[in-house]
Amino acid sequence: MQPAALDATLFDEPTTGIGLYARELARSLDPLTPLERWGATHSGERPRGRNQSRTGWTLATLPALLATNQPRLYHAVSNFNLPLTRVPGVPYVLTVHDLVPLLLPDTVSRAFRLQFIGWLTRSLAVADAVICVSETTRVSLLEHFQVDPARVHVIHHGVDHVDRLARPDDTSLAWLEALGLPEKWALYAGSLDARKNVDLVLAALERSYDAGRPITLVIAGQRWFGSTPVERKVLALKDKGLDVRVTGYLDAAVFYELMRRATVFLFPSRYEGFGLPPVEAMHLGIPTIVSTAGSLPEVCDGAALTVDPDDARGLSSVLQRVLSSASFRADLSAHGREVTSRYRWSTAAKQTLAVYDAVTG
Repeated sequence: MQPAALDATLFDEPTTGIGLYARELARSLDPLTPLERWGATHSGERPRGRNQSRTGWTLATLPALLATNQPRLYHAVSNFNLPLTRVPGVPYVLTVHDLVPLLLPDTVSRAFRLQFIGWLTRSLAVADAVICVSETTRVSLLEHFQVDPARVHVIHHGVDHVDRLARPDDTSLAWLEALGLPEKWALYAGSLDARKNVDLVLAALERSYDAGRPITLVIAGQRWFGSTPVERKVLALKDKGLDVRVTGYLDAAVFYELMRRATVFLFPSRYEGFGLPPVEAMHLGIPTIVSTAGSLPEVCDGAALTVDPDDARGLSSVLQRVLSSASFRADLSAHGREVTSRYRWSTAAKQTLAVYDAVTG
């Protein structure tokens, strides 16, 4: 059997949700079927090199590679990045994570939004099967694009990658200790763009502070499109006296150790296709608060507390309830671990392999 070719264009880049998905899916598919990783800058079986962009490689180089090597299929994992034309004899599979540029246009640049809509429309036309990472994404896709529902499959992420990570080295542990965090504190993790709704977290903390119940907040996230207003608000709150720590991007081992130490995890995003950070937090037993938007109620399945994405008063109230009751936190922790035990990458790989088998007969 010819190996399947998996889109590895994010393998050698700083880890994002899609990059983690691609790597974990490849690792879990390896024992089940022949697989090659194509398009990374230097790793995998067919690297693109460091001088070619992901877009340039996909549009200009990939079609010729597919025609020459005739893999079992090609699986693109980054929402829309299939070649623009079919290569005879090579089926296409596409993973769609979310429709953020379409549903929340103000959170991305106009150029990226136009590229997303145009390329996704074409990718759906040439794809033999589409994998959506949640039912929420599947419904949105079918509402906004003409695609045969029978070709669209829902396969959730896994979360057990967290269990395989080595603990941080002594230097990193010393850095975490040096943060001097109090006994109880809140964590937000994710990029600082408008979609992630960090503004709501900051507004809720300001309410708590003004009511005489200050809360320490750690923000573990990198700058992103539209993050400047959030950064300005953080500076204003720190000037006011609030304890807000921004760590920037953290190595995975350090980040998950930080998450393990949090009292509560906050993730009131305005839209998610899946929402991996809150699932990771619940898997680690951290009480979690999410918004009622996008896929978050679906994937958290009642194990996380929910607030409206515009309700700062509600978030402040729920946050105080969590911080004030150890027994309530213990119940949330147990429920979160129970729900997330179903999210395993081996399960995702088996379901993905079933899609591969279907498109190749």
